[in-house]
Amino acid sequence: MLDNSDDTEIHPLFAGAPSSTEFRKLRKRLIRETRSAIEDYGMVRPGDRWLVCLSGGKDSYTLLAVLHELKWRGLLPVDLLACNLDQGQPGFPATVLPEFLSKRGVEHRIEYQDTYSIVTAKVPQGRTYCALCSRLRRGNLYRIAREEGCSAVVLGHHRDDILETFFMNLFHGGRLATMPPKLLNEDGDLTVLRPLAYVAEADCERFANAMRYPIIPCDLCGSQEGLQRVQVKKMLDEWETRSPGRRQVMFRALMNVRPSHMLDPKLFDFFALSPSDPENGTDNRHHNPTL
Repeated sequence: MLDNSDDTEIHPLFAGAPSSTEFRKLRKRLIRETRSAIEDYGMVRPGDRWLVCLSGGKDSYTLLAVLHELKWRGLLPVDLLACNLDQGQPGFPATVLPEFLSKRGVEHRIEYQDTYSIVTAKVPQGRTYCALCSRLRRGNLYRIAREEGCSAVVLGHHRDDILETFFMNLFHGGRLATMPPKLLNEDGDLTVLRPLAYVAEADCERFANAMRYPIIPCDLCGSQEGLQRVQVKKMLDEWETRSPGRRQVMFRALMNVRPSHMLDPKLFDFFALSPSDPENGTDNRHHNPTL
């Protein structure tokens, strides 16, 4: 998609990028996959303003760089506002992201809200922080998006996050569901977008490491042992080691759902499914796709 681009002209977020062929291929793959997800799920309304959430992790740095590259090349006709929510975690390096963004000329907003104290006070010992933490973070991001005139909250979840969430819902929630690339919030006034939906986590890690972005670890949920997501990630890693490419095959399955071959009567009219009756001129074969 960008194979004919001039690699001597890049956005400042790519300044200092390695000149190796391997890195150029990685960069183009990230841009191609992100653009494909944006187009496949109809994420863009020209002239909109996006709140791009930046945690300081490898995924959000990758998201920020790729979106700005697409916009800089005229392929993403929206305004971008980077936003970091400082949740008051002890030892959080509050100056890292403002300095990083200012140096590269990225429009941004840094918001301080001490949700850390709320989470640690309300969650019983031994329970995971993730649910309450994410709910408080999401509420603040929605508020900021409205205050800044943004129509979308843009998150850095990638292919592996989506796949892990599917298995967490399967094993622990008793439902077939995951994080969709595009979602309307409950109030119906904001969309939640995940442009990295097609991007592998390993590519985000390779990219952020190659760019030497200042990674900020999460010391809240990252400090807890035995999280369900960690267990699922380990399981998927083992599958991938035994059968390389397994993750991508499973991800493609999420995009190839056959309601008639599942068990949810709300998604398929099983009551209307019946054999054809040539004498009465009925043909119900369209209800029963080929296995």
